[in-house]
Amino acid sequence: MLYHLLYPLKTVFGGFNVFRYLTFRSIYAILTALIIAFILGPWVIRQLRRHQIGQYIREDGPASHLCKAGTPTMGGILIIAATIGSTLLWADLSNTYVWLLIFVTLSFGGIGFLDDYLKVIKKHNRGLSGRGKLVGQIIVAAVVAVWLYSLPGFETTLTLPFFKELNPDLGWGFLPLAVFVIVGAANAVNLTDGLDGLAIGPVTIAAAFFMILAYLSGNIKIADYLQISYVRGVGELAIFCGALVGAGIGFLWYNSYPAEVFMGDVGALALGGILGTIAIAIKQEILLAIVGGIFVVEALSVILQVSFFKVTNGRRIFRMAPIHHHFELKGWAEPKVIVRFWILAIILGLLALSTLKLR
Repeated sequence: MLYHLLYPLKTVFGGFNVFRYLTFRSIYAILTALIIAFILGPWVIRQLRRHQIGQYIREDGPASHLCKAGTPTMGGILIIAATIGSTLLWADLSNTYVWLLIFVTLSFGGIGFLDDYLKVIKKHNRGLSGRGKLVGQIIVAAVVAVWLYSLPGFETTLTLPFFKELNPDLGWGFLPLAVFVIVGAANAVNLTDGLDGLAIGPVTIAAAFFMILAYLSGNIKIADYLQISYVRGVGELAIFCGALVGAGIGFLWYNSYPAEVFMGDVGALALGGILGTIAIAIKQEILLAIVGGIFVVEALSVILQVSFFKVTNGRRIFRMAPIHHHFELKGWAEPKVIVRFWILAIILGLLALSTLKLR
């Protein structure tokens, strides 16, 4: 809104010309979302406590987590509010990619909200059925896939890291791939959200790197130089990513160990859906597996654990899945697990950026 209100006044006051620069607006989107999260955070936590919206701890989880029972949850509402609020202020609202991300945020957040709400009503750590939750996510992801597919000039090619000219055109195959990436990312982030600050840290780091990638992909000269896919208008997503970075840092202020609030499924599903959609929009679907490597490992640990358990009639690969619980049971203190996963997330992000030149 500020962009639409102030940039046209550049003819009156030349200083407003800076509003046309993505870099300027991305920085202020970060700061604005951060301020919103700082201001609203205490109020949101008070309201969650007032309405007794507390976390129910899984019965088969680590015993050390039982003391977290009752901690306010559904704090993802704060992340969503700060991200969308900042985006509406600084983004070009005529850009379809901006509204696509807002749609994804609210839709996946809505599914997570319903899941969290049912947990509160049932007073149990199970909300929506797994099938019901998955069907809702697939429907939303399918809408996103068709939305992107129908955009004029949007290409259905697949970008392969380390290769300059190998960009296969998927055609209709783009649709199931997009659904898989978005739904997979949403559930991977949700599985990672098991320790204080564990999920929001890598999400914020991934959002920061995607902010850079969105800017590069939306600039025709830079995209041509780096030989990556140019997507007209997608650079505006740098504003959304910046807002997510600010909201993530602001939420981490309250979610860091020991957490005052948990994000809940309303936050985890929304954040995963956002990352998956951005990766699809900027044509970096495979790079998401590197940037979000922490989420991939967490999801794979669950898949491997469950599969091995069924095949071997009760044997396990890890002491507990997702894998962050495995390290806890090995004796790592919770803060150590969290910070080490953050460090790995930063390394993976840098590795993903390096692929832009290693082609």
